[in-house]
Amino acid sequence: MPVPALLVLLFCLRGRAGLSPHFLQQPEDLVVVLGEEARLPCALGTYSGLVQWTKDGLALGGERDLPGWSRYWISGNAASGQHDLHIRPVELEDQASYECQATQAGLRSRPAQLHVLVPPEAPHVLGGPSVSLVAGVPANLTCQSRGDARPTPELLWFRDGVRLDGTTSYQTLLKKGTTESVESILSLTPSSHDDGATLVCRARSQALPAGRDTAITLSLQYSPVVTLSAEPQTVQEGEKVAFLCQARAQPPVTGYRWAKGGSPVLGARGPMLEVVADASFLTAPVSCEVSNAVGSTNRSTALDVQFGPILLAKPEPMSVDLGEDASFSCAWRGNPLPRVTWTRRGVAQVLGYGPTLRLPSVGPEDAGDYVCRAEPGLSGHGGGAAEARLTVNAPPVVTALHSAPAFLWGPARLQCLVFASPAPEAVVWSLDEGFLEKGSRGRFLVETFPAPEGRVGQGPGLISVLHISATQESDFSRGFNCSARNRLGEGSTWISLGRRDLLPTVPIVAGVASSAMTLLMVITGVALCCWCQGKASFSKQKNLVRIPGSSHGSSLQGPEEEETGSNEDQGPIMHMDSSDLVLDEEGALETKDPTNGYYKVRGVSVSLNLGKTPGGDLFLPPASPLGPLGTPPFCDFNSHLGIPPPCRLYRAQAGYLTTPHSRAFASYIKPTSFGPPDLAPRTPPFPYAAFPTPSHPRLQTHV
Repeated sequence: MPVPALLVLLFCLRGRAGLSPHFLQQPEDLVVVLGEEARLPCALGTYSGLVQWTKDGLALGGERDLPGWSRYWISGNAASGQHDLHIRPVELEDQASYECQATQAGLRSRPAQLHVLVPPEAPHVLGGPSVSLVAGVPANLTCQSRGDARPTPELLWFRDGVRLDGTTSYQTLLKKGTTESVESILSLTPSSHDDGATLVCRARSQALPAGRDTAITLSLQYSPVVTLSAEPQTVQEGEKVAFLCQARAQPPVTGYRWAKGGSPVLGARGPMLEVVADASFLTAPVSCEVSNAVGSTNRSTALDVQFGPILLAKPEPMSVDLGEDASFSCAWRGNPLPRVTWTRRGVAQVLGYGPTLRLPSVGPEDAGDYVCRAEPGLSGHGGGAAEARLTVNAPPVVTALHSAPAFLWGPARLQCLVFASPAPEAVVWSLDEGFLEKGSRGRFLVETFPAPEGRVGQGPGLISVLHISATQESDFSRGFNCSARNRLGEGSTWISLGRRDLLPTVPIVAGVASSAMTLLMVITGVALCCWCQGKASFSKQKNLVRIPGSSHGSSLQGPEEEETGSNEDQGPIMHMDSSDLVLDEEGALETKDPTNGYYKVRGVSVSLNLGKTPGGDLFLPPASPLGPLGTPPFCDFNSHLGIPPPCRLYRAQAGYLTTPHSRAFASYIKPTSFGPPDLAPRTPPFPYAAFPTPSHPRLQTHV
């Protein structure tokens, strides 16, 4: 075939193909909410034959009203090729795959899927519409959405239009894979402020974007909500205060309980408490506890009580070594805070302020009592002072005390006063014989006594006393050292013993000697006279001694009384054996006393102690002659000794020596005690030893 003929044939065929039926518009997938209308479009060109729709491959029919399908119809101008499928109202069964077919032309549109959406129903909240909860107790609120909602709805929680977080969702599926229900759980811990609040659970899906809501109201049971107040809040000590305890609770309040500092206030009932304020309310708050069936709530408040200073901690005494630092502390409590000052007792100068006083590098002059003082508060109450002693440890301070002068060979006493902190380990006296701390050695004795309190802070005091039983010349010329030591050092002092002289000795000794010689001569003369006259009366066989009548009138009679003459002036005669008479080497007659000294017959013994008067002078009573001229004198010691009535020493008329009254010859013994030496004021007494009294030789005359 020639080429031009072929070209004409092809052109003719192409012209005829352009006039064949074809789809101008095909249906597409469609989503429709249940109950609404669904429209699936279909348009054909150059086709005037039968058009039908199929549902899942099932033909719906070629008529426009689709008999048998009451909710289905075909709309559009058939002449123009418009064949749209309408479904109203859409039901779940309408969800299927639809095709538009031109049967005569053999044309089929692409399948269009119709999806039917089912809006969710209004959700249901368990326990609603009023849910009862307990404040403070965690709780769960459950919201459920049931039915065949498509797609599965979303459950949301709202409060006052604000979405709440903290929810958990659950889905329950059917065996066929469809959803049976959806749950959403809201976890919360309500408070009393949630009482009466409204919560909304919303079920939302593509079928119903606005969602459906279900509201509930919270009904809270809660323990009391308490407000505690005081009127007035700031108060002076001693004023009245009223506490008011206001409570809100569900269920209602069942009781009130008041306490102060944790201790119940007995007798307090109801929402009000009245008290008298004191300092304790500042640190011991008042509390009110309100109870109901759910529980109890406690609230407390402290008063601003203004009061004067109260001492909490006293300063403690301190003992520090010389050169070290010292510090004192004291604590005062008050509202407002008290002003604390430090002074030293007896000194007005303020040394410091505040609770602590520091003294750097203390010396002996810093020892004393330090006072911590707080001024009274605004109310004028409180305040006061507390003190503590500072003792400065230092070497001992040794001071010589007054010591009375002493006589030679007499007793003496020396004293030293020792103050030391710490207490001295020993107080030692230095002597020629060595050292003596305590006890006795030879003529020396050491005693120690506590001393009266010295200067404040000086430490305890001691008085050490050195006793000398019999002084010697060297005791007055040398010094005695009193020393004391402790761990910090040693202190000492020298003490001299003063001498107390006797009255001038030469004139006194001369006078005493003269008086003694005179008395000796008198006694010797009397004894010779008595001996001469009594010699003739001796008998070789018997020796009679006549004792004239004594002052007490006693007499003794013997058988030989007539041989001696008349007994008018004679006393009793004692018979003595001649052996009682003995001659000494000088030829003097020495007699033995057959009465063993009762009558002192054969010998007359004159004893005289030449001592000093209490005033210190030697004395000798003057001789006084009595009786006729030539009779021996007698010495009267009456005025010096205070001895009762006089008797006389005289020559016996019968030639025998009388036995005189004891007053005739007596010994005067001077008292040995001079009394204790003078003591320093408040020095404790101590015993003294009695020393022997010097005596004079006895003068004895033999008759």
